[in-house]
Amino acid sequence: MSVAVITGAAGLVGSTAARRFAQEGLEVVGIDNDMRGTYFGAEASTAANRALLEAEVKGFVHHEVDVRDRAAIDALFARWGERISVVVHAAAQPSHDWAARDPFVDFSVNATGTLTLLEACRRRCPEASFIFTSTNKVYGARPNELPLVEGATRWEVDPSHPFAAYGIDETMSIDATLHSLFGVSKAASDLMVQEYGRYFGMRTVCFRAGCLTGPAHAGVELHGFLSYLVRCAASGRPYVIYGYKGKQVRDNIHSSDLVEAFWHFVQRPRSAAVYNIGGGRAGSCSVLEAIDMIETEVGAPLRVSLADENRVGDHVWWVSDVRRFEHDYPGWTRRYDLAAIVKELVDALSGPARLALQAGL
Repeated sequence: MSVAVITGAAGLVGSTAARRFAQEGLEVVGIDNDMRGTYFGAEASTAANRALLEAEVKGFVHHEVDVRDRAAIDALFARWGERISVVVHAAAQPSHDWAARDPFVDFSVNATGTLTLLEACRRRCPEASFIFTSTNKVYGARPNELPLVEGATRWEVDPSHPFAAYGIDETMSIDATLHSLFGVSKAASDLMVQEYGRYFGMRTVCFRAGCLTGPAHAGVELHGFLSYLVRCAASGRPYVIYGYKGKQVRDNIHSSDLVEAFWHFVQRPRSAAVYNIGGGRAGSCSVLEAIDMIETEVGAPLRVSLADENRVGDHVWWVSDVRRFEHDYPGWTRRYDLAAIVKELVDALSGPARLALQAGL
């Protein structure tokens, strides 16, 4: 039986990938030490997801290992060796706000951890597909240099610009711009994944995503846009919009659609591939628009306030142009539009889950 090694296995993307690859008959080796709970507190812990995976997913084996631990990671890869057919690297410090609090942890987890995994893969299973969950933050503040036009509820790119119709493609430069420390650590990881593909001929891919979401997301203020908004709506917790009048545009993709893209890549892997991935035009919304959708779905108003200062390195407008991936993998389609995503998030926090959130205030 082939083996899938998945880091961040109890998180949103990792747990979705674990279930999907197990469905395909792979043995799943999960690596997760619940650093999300360390970063953001108990509310963000992935322990519940881990318990569900262990109870429900046949062939899932969990290992509480830090991706920076070279000896432990190499030992895990050596154990399964060339049976490993795919590595999904979803573990990360995911917040550009948090990164400034402890740059050493941020860079060591994101950059050094990625290098540790790449080297273990090269040594122990060089034919495996290496899938890296990158981010649109590798582009830094470059998207904010686009010609932007303010509308009633969102910022938009000037209609005459090439990115207006489909979004931002992979030709955008990542150089010579403000990034945030998180953006730098992820850019370093992204480039290293590409380099192992080019230099060593490994089958590597970087998926540069916008906002990832789904019911398995433990959203908190510093990470997990739609999930946290729904949590605020369900619990009555106040929500703060940081800058841009709440008209900043986010691109949202369901974790299941992202993982389906992973699976398509595994079927026909390439070396040093790079793809912008997201919900595209249909999956985009401003913060104000998201609030309106969630209030309608929940049936109650959110307690919202607006702070004038935006987050460092935050994008005013991001929509992913996914045509390069669609061209290379025409069988891939997204099953979730924005309305379906919001409904699923709200449904996941209804009933007992909603009462538990309200009691926690």
